[in-house]
Amino acid sequence: MTVLVTGGAGYIGSHMVWDLLDAGERVVVLDRLSTGFEWAVAPEATLVVGEISDQLLVEGLIREHGISEIIHFAGSIVVPESVADPLGYYANNTVASRALLESAVRCGVKHFIFSSTAAVYGSPPHMPVAEDQRPAPESPYGTSKWMTEMMLRDTAAAHPITYAVLRYFNVAGADPKGRTGQSTKGATHLIKVASETALGKRGHIDVFGTDYDTPDGTCVRDYIHVSDLADAHRQALGYLRAGGASITANCGYGHGYSVLEVLDTVRRVAGHDFDVRIAGRRAGDASAIVADAALARRAFGWTPRHDDLTGIVEDAFRWERDLERRNAR
Repeated sequence: MTVLVTGGAGYIGSHMVWDLLDAGERVVVLDRLSTGFEWAVAPEATLVVGEISDQLLVEGLIREHGISEIIHFAGSIVVPESVADPLGYYANNTVASRALLESAVRCGVKHFIFSSTAAVYGSPPHMPVAEDQRPAPESPYGTSKWMTEMMLRDTAAAHPITYAVLRYFNVAGADPKGRTGQSTKGATHLIKVASETALGKRGHIDVFGTDYDTPDGTCVRDYIHVSDLADAHRQALGYLRAGGASITANCGYGHGYSVLEVLDTVRRVAGHDFDVRIAGRRAGDASAIVADAALARRAFGWTPRHDDLTGIVEDAFRWERDLERRNAR
């Protein structure tokens, strides 16, 4: 069996590839390299540069490599950008995913794991939020992911394919072995931006809103280490292979940190202060969202190993420092 990882040259996807290879899997990566990097792909994997919407290419790969499962990460992920360019997000996240899913069905792919998001929940009335909370996305990004979830549900009801939808909360950190990390220029992930600022790569960092209904007025998020997230995908793959029914599950730790708490942690790890500025709210940002991830633990035995904000920041900061040295060569 071979696993196709779309977006496998990107941040989360590259961690997934290493995780699969560490477990002895054969891996093919399909990535257009718009935000990913060829060097981020483990050398043992087969990298193909192309679009997931290119059905001739995708179906050729599935047949050539005997691909039995797809783990789908490819897509656009920036909430404010989606508000400014909704049609671009529906094209890249929803329409392209439809083409990929159709190719999977045509070629007899057995299992499909989809990279979804907590943004499908919007600002949920109850916390922590469980999977039975009705989706109410507040951005085109969240809606584009929810639409793909619905396509998967309906496709699995009509064809012999099972799926796992994993709704991520805020992904952060880097591979503890230093093999890959968040490397995209202009990334908007809070911990990455704060680490860049602490290292002098950015002149300052903005805090978008201090008037939310949270303890310190800034947004609260559930931060999950990227290695734990990759492990959740592999556990979900094993669950489907063992005959598990299609499932939608949250991936988070069940507790949140505010923006200001995260910035304080980055200061401690960096050992010095940096310029923090207060700005207005961004469109599409929920005030607080924290996961109830009991289903993932119960259904496929996911057990997080990196549930520690300081450790997450240390891994992210170390990667950012090493990336600075790499780019200086």
